[in-house]
Amino acid sequence: MENTEKNAPRRSLASLVAIFSRKGALILFSLVAAAFLIDGMGVTALREFPVDFGPATYRAIDSSIDWMVVEFAWFFDGISNYIKVWLGALRNFFNWIPWPIVIIGMFYAGWKLTDIKVSSVAGFALLMLGLFDLWESAMVTIAIMTVAVSLSVGLGVPLGIMASRSNVVQAILRPMLDTMQTMPSFVYLVPGIMFFGLGNVAAVLAVVLYSIPPCIRLTNLGIRQVDASVIEAGRAFGSTRFQLLTKVQIPLAIPTIMAGINQTVLMALAMSTIAAMVGAGGLGMDVLRSMGQLREGEAFISGAGIVILAMIFDRFTQGYISKRQQSYKER
Repeated sequence: MENTEKNAPRRSLASLVAIFSRKGALILFSLVAAAFLIDGMGVTALREFPVDFGPATYRAIDSSIDWMVVEFAWFFDGISNYIKVWLGALRNFFNWIPWPIVIIGMFYAGWKLTDIKVSSVAGFALLMLGLFDLWESAMVTIAIMTVAVSLSVGLGVPLGIMASRSNVVQAILRPMLDTMQTMPSFVYLVPGIMFFGLGNVAAVLAVVLYSIPPCIRLTNLGIRQVDASVIEAGRAFGSTRFQLLTKVQIPLAIPTIMAGINQTVLMALAMSTIAAMVGAGGLGMDVLRSMGQLREGEAFISGAGIVILAMIFDRFTQGYISKRQQSYKER
C-alpha cells in the first residue's frame, strides 16, 4: 500500500509527460502538414514578409552617423589626437629603451611579483622575441595594449564601483555587458571605423570595448562580496561612505578587481589580431600579413609572440593577486 502511494506521483508525472508529448507531436504534424498545403497551393504571400524595414532603417542610421561625425567633430578629433599622442609617445619610448634594459626590468618585476622561475622564463621568452626579429612589433603591441588597458581600467573600475553602490546602475549595465560579451569580435571594429576611420585610434577603441566588461563585472562583484560585518565595524567607528569605500571595501576587493584587470589584459591581447584589420600595428599585423601571404611559419611565430606576452602579463598579475591575498591573511 505504501509503495503504491509513493509511486502514484511518478505515474501522474509520466502520464502528464505522455499527454504533452502526444499534443506536441500532433501540433508539429499539423504545422508540417500546413506547410506542405501552403506550398502545394502556391500561396507566395505567406513566404515573404509584407514589409521590409531594412532600407529605411539603414538610411536613417547612416544619416545619424554622418550628422554626429559633423556636429561632434571637435569631440572625436580631441579623442583621436589624445590617443595618437599617447600611443606615439609610448611606442617611441619602448623602442628607444635598449632591449637588455627591458629584459632586466621585466625579470626584476617578475621576481618581485612571482618568483625566480617565472621571471627567468619571462626574460628568456622576451629574448626569443628579439632573436626571431619580433622585438619592434612586440613593443608596438605593448604600447597599444598599455593605452587600451589603461582606458579600460580607467573607465571600468569607476563603472564597477558605481554598479556596486547602486542596484539601478547595475540593472542598467548588466544587459549592456551581456550584449558586449556575446557580440562577435569583428563587430567591435564598427564603432571605431564609423567615428575615427581606419588606424590606431579605431583599433584602440575596439580593444577597449572588447576588454572592458570583465573589469566592470569583477569590480562590482568584489565590492559587493565584502563582508557586511566589516562594513558595520567601519560604520561603528564613524567612517563616512567615502571612507568605507576607499579604506575598507576597495582594499578588501583588490584581489577580485585585479582578477578583472587580468582578464582585461588577456582579452586585449586576444583582440590584437582583429584590431590589426583596421590598421593597428604590432604582432597582430604580422600575423594578419603572414596569413594573407600564406607564410604559415611566420604567422605561427608571430602568433606565439602574442601568446608569450599574454602568459607574461597573466603570471605577473596572478602573482600580484596571490601576494595581496597572502598579505591579508597575515594581518
